[in-house]
Amino acid sequence: MKKQEVIFRDLGLRDYKSVWDYQESLLRENVQIKSAVGNLQLVTGRNSDNIQNSQVSTINYLLFVEHPPVFTLGKSGDVNNLLINEIELEQKGIEFYKTNRGGDITFHGPQQIVGYPILDLEKFTTDIGKYLRHIEEVIILVLAEYGIKGERSQGETGVWIDASIKGKERKICAIGVRCSRWVTMHGFAFNVNTDLSYFDYIVPCGIENKQVTSLEKELGRKVDIEEVKEKVKRNFEKVFGVKLVFG
Repeated sequence: MKKQEVIFRDLGLRDYKSVWDYQESLLRENVQIKSAVGNLQLVTGRNSDNIQNSQVSTINYLLFVEHPPVFTLGKSGDVNNLLINEIELEQKGIEFYKTNRGGDITFHGPQQIVGYPILDLEKFTTDIGKYLRHIEEVIILVLAEYGIKGERSQGETGVWIDASIKGKERKICAIGVRCSRWVTMHGFAFNVNTDLSYFDYIVPCGIENKQVTSLEKELGRKVDIEEVKEKVKRNFEKVFGVKLVFG
């Protein structure tokens, strides 16, 4: 059986707002396609799956990007978890955005793999919880290739190390998504050689008394980020049962 194709694009180092706008445009295009399919179904009486397969279909994407230093706050997040003011943000060269994703506050910066899947979940699973677990599984499998045991923490989305050992819990990958008409955007932030000092200026993900870590910190050495990207891509294909294509 032929695997679904997902268009892969590595955007390099790009500012947060332009990539947010780009995601919104891809999501909007897919939502418009789904609306057109629904209208065509009403007119013709044909099954929507047959229409999608034969005439028009949503397009799935996986975007990779690194952002200049930026804090982003989820739609239900608490702005008090940002521990510095606007003047200090400007002095330190850090941007700040209130976003429409789930989750609380997090940091994006260089040497962090930020992944934005734009997926039509009606082609995968219409279960947001399962979708989040799939993203976690991708990162858990990547960590395993470096001899690190990645884990889930009950009630806390993301990937952790030593999640069950009080005082040693540390998060290596944050996840926050938005979904409209079952089309996703936003995604995950995987710390590779990330400068973790930026996390001192926030309460990461709104979770107090827990640490943040990176692949570099866990291994005690810098890691080739391109090598890590390839592992993420391969495991994304494995977990989601898709084929990544350049486009």
